[in-house]
Amino acid sequence: MGRIPPRQVAEARSENAEPPRVTGRWAMLAVLCASLLLVAMDATILNVALPSLIDHMEPSPMEQLWIVDLYGLVLGGLLITCGAISDRYGRKRLFIAGFVLFGLASVVAATAHDPAQLIAGRALLGVGGAMVMPSTLSLIRNIFTDDHERTLAIGIWASVAGAGAAIGPLVGGHLVEQFGWSAAFWLNVPVVVLTVTAGLWLLPEYRAPQQGGSLDWLSAALSVLGIVALAWGIKHLAKGDPAPVDLVIMVASVLLLGWFAYRQLRSADPLLDVRLFRNRAFTAAALSTLLAMLAIGAALFLISLWLQYIHGYTPSEAGLRTVPAAFATLFGSLATPWLMRHVGVRPLMAFGLASLTAGFVVLAAIPTTSYPLVAFVLVCLGIGDGIAITTAAAVLVAAVPPERAGQAGAVEETNYELGIGLGVALLGSIHGRLFVEHMTDLPLHGDDLDTARGSVGGAAYISHQIGGPVGAQVLEIAQHAFDSALTTTSWISAGLVGSVALLVVILVPKGFQATSSH
Repeated sequence: MGRIPPRQVAEARSENAEPPRVTGRWAMLAVLCASLLLVAMDATILNVALPSLIDHMEPSPMEQLWIVDLYGLVLGGLLITCGAISDRYGRKRLFIAGFVLFGLASVVAATAHDPAQLIAGRALLGVGGAMVMPSTLSLIRNIFTDDHERTLAIGIWASVAGAGAAIGPLVGGHLVEQFGWSAAFWLNVPVVVLTVTAGLWLLPEYRAPQQGGSLDWLSAALSVLGIVALAWGIKHLAKGDPAPVDLVIMVASVLLLGWFAYRQLRSADPLLDVRLFRNRAFTAAALSTLLAMLAIGAALFLISLWLQYIHGYTPSEAGLRTVPAAFATLFGSLATPWLMRHVGVRPLMAFGLASLTAGFVVLAAIPTTSYPLVAFVLVCLGIGDGIAITTAAAVLVAAVPPERAGQAGAVEETNYELGIGLGVALLGSIHGRLFVEHMTDLPLHGDDLDTARGSVGGAAYISHQIGGPVGAQVLEIAQHAFDSALTTTSWISAGLVGSVALLVVILVPKGFQATSSH
């Protein structure tokens, strides 16, 4: 199992020549998937660790917001820049550096004694994850030169990404129960050491020779600030009654991203070639990734809260009950390469999004939520997510030449991470607002009333503090409010994902195949 000599890797090839297959490519894929699993898990692992963390550290509501959201915001904002850096300066180099930083950031977060240090650790985790994730998909584009092998590799990649997000609550729940909330971060350290060691030995270096010029740092800043401001603005607008500063931030995000797009159109060597979005299939694939992850990110977050706060499951019990989503995602992702060859890209991508839509319709249409229903919904969401993400990734990678593989990876990963972050931010905020509106006729006064109406976690805390018939009544009202809010949020989710499914049918040409010839 050898490495490709750098000279061989960098050797120019004619357009029509059949590139040689890389020796040891499946071992390289295993290294990339190990890193991706860890980064994907960190996006959802705090879903079950948060209650324990709150009890131990007592962060303010604003600090809780930063602890949960900052990882996805930083990661999503930096992906485009990191994709361009990997193309210019080496994908292996950025991958290794990012994973080392990810390990160091995990130590910072695990040893936090106050919310400020934990927030700093989460921000550094986001930076490290942003360096790793575009490199994984772009390296796959270079390592797997055969179309069918590359589609299978992308299927495995997508299954690991989706399963990582789905099993994050399971692993986090078990670790939190056994060792406390910091174990969710200590888990990363040994995996980082092993993966970096294997990566240094196995992975060859790839870069785009013609992109050796200096990076456009102004465009990089515009992309980071624009994406972070957009996510922040959406989250705060979704809560209702936005402050003037929130409206200003939202307008600023549009202006910043518009300026960024203008600079890319005028650049001979853009960070992100926005002309790629003229390709209708490319645009459909990007939208599919964003909406698929938005849907499943919000669902996993809300269902984790529902299992712990409404039904009283421990973190590990709650995590165990999200496993159907992980298995369904694995099945959907691994079946996609075969299905793409026999069914086609357009119907398969539309089916994946339709499965996601069906899961939300079932969750919304049945008023009394029980776990068997939730398990069925998780299966629908997992299958739909696995199929949609894998198909979209294959389309995005096939649509660009090898020298732009980092950009394709950045688009895929930006939509992936922003989807999860915006799912929690947008749909989570809408759910929280509806929950408050349904928390009426509570037998409480003063601070207890404010705490119970503020969140489902606050209601559960007050009900346990008071106990007796009054506590039971508070919990019953909270359960009804949570289910009612979940019904409305699920209808909104179904509408969003269903709309994108229709767009896919319109945008993707009939008979389109995700091969490098496109």
